[in-house]
Amino acid sequence: MLLNLWELPRLRDVRRRKISSHDPTGGNRDYVTVPRGETYTLAEIEGAGCIRHIWMTIRCEDRWHPRKIVLRMYWDGEREPSVETPIGDFFGLGHGIYRNFVSLPLQMAPEDGRGLNSWWPMPFSDGARIEVENECDNEISHLYYHIDYEEYKELDEDLGRFHATWRRENPTDGLDYSQPIDYRRIWREEKNIDGSGNYLILEAEGRGHYVGCHVDIHNLRVTDEFNWYGEGDEMIFIDGERLPSIVGTGTEDYYCMAWCPTQEFCTPFYGLPLPGGPNWSGKISWYRYHILDPIYFQRSIRVTLEHGHANWRSDDISSTAYWYQAEPHKRPWPLLPVEERLPREEP
Repeated sequence: MLLNLWELPRLRDVRRRKISSHDPTGGNRDYVTVPRGETYTLAEIEGAGCIRHIWMTIRCEDRWHPRKIVLRMYWDGEREPSVETPIGDFFGLGHGIYRNFVSLPLQMAPEDGRGLNSWWPMPFSDGARIEVENECDNEISHLYYHIDYEEYKELDEDLGRFHATWRRENPTDGLDYSQPIDYRRIWREEKNIDGSGNYLILEAEGRGHYVGCHVDIHNLRVTDEFNWYGEGDEMIFIDGERLPSIVGTGTEDYYCMAWCPTQEFCTPFYGLPLPGGPNWSGKISWYRYHILDPIYFQRSIRVTLEHGHANWRSDDISSTAYWYQAEPHKRPWPLLPVEERLPREEP
């Protein structure tokens, strides 16, 4: 696979293919329409290959269509999807919104973030299927898409299959915000060693490697006090560990920033495309992609994050996790019904 510019001159026995929504008559109706409640298959590919790039843009009158439209992907004839997420969340940003941002594997591009791009490599040995399900209140009036892939004679045996899953806790199980809270005492005195009560980003079984996530927080504490939502350590449990072997030092530290950031910032591997309002209020989104530093597992992995130090915060948190693994995979959890996926309104 092409990993960097140094590999670009290498000659390869590969054929490039594209599946798109182009008008087969040669006209300019280069989109498809998906009625309310229906599922549409974007691509049905036979044989071996690797999807290298996906681009989409969507027009739908339903305000929350990025959260209501479901994207699913299946590899090698499997029955359970390896990818099952709301479509907006898959492309790197939650809260049911679009916003311009750039990372290496995912981008939302102008105009106003409506150009959705994925560069995650998605190999398969015996076919691939990609579909969308319209759970909106309206039809998807315009769905434009490109799926760019390589066609192989056969696939290397050491390639894992791409997976993505979405989940939400609304709210997390922390303290009652209507009561006085001494968060400084919590920071000084409370302990959490084994990850009890942590927010769960990913739980997978088999052999593979975790390649990152984005986490989307709606800060539910309305206060004039210091209202930083972080201080939660990542705790990652490999191959059935009772205590995590990978433990961080705080939320912003996991996504490679510092000192309770308030500034929008995006890089290839980490970023804060949505930093929240004054005093970290409202909607926040950040990402950390382990492109150069995947986290490997042989039997299982649990990726967790404290919601505030020792899990005192009670916020609305959702996340999308991305990983590769050998099949078969265990479906992490069913996707929440559409009414439980809807974002909160701003207060």
